[in-house]
Amino acid sequence: MKTMINGIQYHIQQYGSGIPLILLHGFTGAASTWKPFCPMWGQYSELLMVDLIGHGKTESPGDMGRYNIEKVAYDLKILLDQRGIEKADVLGYSMGGRTAITFASLYPERVRKLVLESTTPGLRNTEDREARILQDHKLAARIESEGLERFIDFWESIPLFRSQLNLSEQVREQIRSQRLKNDPVGLANSLRGMGTGAQPSWWNHLENFDFETLLITGELDEKFCGIAADMASKLPNPTHLTINGCGHAIHVEDSEKFGTIVSEFLWNT
Repeated sequence: MKTMINGIQYHIQQYGSGIPLILLHGFTGAASTWKPFCPMWGQYSELLMVDLIGHGKTESPGDMGRYNIEKVAYDLKILLDQRGIEKADVLGYSMGGRTAITFASLYPERVRKLVLESTTPGLRNTEDREARILQDHKLAARIESEGLERFIDFWESIPLFRSQLNLSEQVREQIRSQRLKNDPVGLANSLRGMGTGAQPSWWNHLENFDFETLLITGELDEKFCGIAADMASKLPNPTHLTINGCGHAIHVEDSEKFGTIVSEFLWNT
């Protein structure tokens, strides 16, 4: 369905009924990321699978400022308001996880439970943020100068996704096909406006998360395992699970285990 939120036409897929669950994909992803989980999760929840700004079928405005992660979190709040939803579960992966943390930091009263897959509350110091902003701006320029297909070739080859080489050729092709459907303007502006360096650091907000939070990381993704362990030490009510044999994208690399873990956490199935 198409929904106008703060001047942006969002594309949102809805499935199932029950406790609302907002699902937020990673960079170059789309709402379709979560379709394999619909039969399982839709038994208990109304799934709201959002194409984040600049991705999928949601608009890709030329104004970089519209991609500010706090503005995107506000868009999610308006989405809940429009649908008369007081509280929702929120699940986010990577960039979507950073968006989920931003939403939970700004609107904690709207969160029932939070699931974070391979993500971070941001960078703690100014020097690291400035270095990351520079890096993300270079990546954005690369999209614009080389084109989407060459950028996706590069993106799929970075060490963060090395473990996905173990996936079947069919699954890898499905992921690539979805990535190539994105708007290059949207991806470039997403890097500039929603990148890890551009966003605020939410580390000091974690202690205010009075809801249950599940952190899921892959054993092979050492960086994000470390970040999650650090987050767990600051959250009031955390559960941190590390999945053996997986890298950054557990929901792709071991979808059955990921789906079961989320089900057990959200609905005690």
